[in-house]
Amino acid sequence: MRSLTIVACLIPLLWILIDIAFNNLGSNPIQALHIRLGDWSLRFLWLTLAVTPIQTMTKWRGMANYRQLLGLYAFFYATLHVLTYLLVDHSLIWRIIGIDIIESTYIWFGVLAYIIVFLLALSSPKWAKKRMGKTWKKLHRFIYIAAVAAIIHYYWQLKGNLAEPLFYLIIVVLLLGFRLAVWFKNYQFNKMMIPTGQRVLSVQAKQVVMPESIRARQAILQKSRLKRKP
Repeated sequence: MRSLTIVACLIPLLWILIDIAFNNLGSNPIQALHIRLGDWSLRFLWLTLAVTPIQTMTKWRGMANYRQLLGLYAFFYATLHVLTYLLVDHSLIWRIIGIDIIESTYIWFGVLAYIIVFLLALSSPKWAKKRMGKTWKKLHRFIYIAAVAAIIHYYWQLKGNLAEPLFYLIIVVLLLGFRLAVWFKNYQFNKMMIPTGQRVLSVQAKQVVMPESIRARQAILQKSRLKRKP
């Protein structure tokens, strides 16, 4: 199943390569290539975010095995998107690239999204997870910031075309809302469990103390009885 998923995730790239070979990218092929690679990066990003809600609703623990794979493909297509911008669009002329980044605000959000995805990809191996400990979870929560930054980048790049960016934004908001609802539910549950635990501890303490107090009272009664005897 995993091997099939790996092959399936490469189909978009194969499709793009076929369009390049047959010159099917339209009147502006560089822009079309740039946008399509960015599209697939964003799609794999929200598919990564969808794994936990699907796992929670279906109770299928095996879904967690695909979260890392989908996240790495989001990084893979994002890297191709960046390389297209640097190599194909600007031919690695760093002066022009620098001016473009300074003058184009939408690129800032793209850079932010890519840096976060890059860090998540670096920290994806098991040894990195063990070494980072609790910091690993905190870092991987930044994926939502990456998703929102990528959507803003996408919207500004298309210069006002709202249809697809709005669609992706709705999906990300729904997924984030689901995660917040689960977090709030767990928080309320843990909060309700604290008084119960305290009551259990107090009952156990009373059970330990009560026999000792009874013995002490019995000893006092016996002494008083002995004193009354002539």
